[in-house]
Amino acid sequence: MYSSAYRILNNRELASDATQEAFIQVFKILGQFEFRSSLGTWIKTIVIHTALKILRKQKTFVFDDLSDTISHVVWEEPLSGEHLEKAILSMPTGYRAIFLLIEVEGYKHKEVAHMLKISEGTSKSQLFHAKKYLKTLLSSCNN
Repeated sequence: MYSSAYRILNNRELASDATQEAFIQVFKILGQFEFRSSLGTWIKTIVIHTALKILRKQKTFVFDDLSDTISHVVWEEPLSGEHLEKAILSMPTGYRAIFLLIEVEGYKHKEVAHMLKISEGTSKSQLFHAKKYLKTLLSSCNN
């Protein structure tokens, strides 16, 4: 649960806060759990929503076309999971959130659009740009 919050927030303290807030919320509304999914999935959804709420409060949640401003993450070859994680965490906040929610957490564009209060088109566009950004970042670092 913490790792999902950390990936979204890219800040250990905020991720701890999000996880703690989420579990407080879970205990408050546990009676509302309807067994439509596993308890773990339900809790993870609450953690993700809490992390996104914190992200919006930080006012660093920007959707933009930053494909020309790639900050380089340097590592030795070959590419490992740790290196990929580092590259994902270096992505701009908006790109990272969309990428993680869709590609890692498995949400659909419609769900992400609802969570982030954006259009489905914006979600799709940001995912396209996020993948392009990540591909450029990874290819420039491995050359």
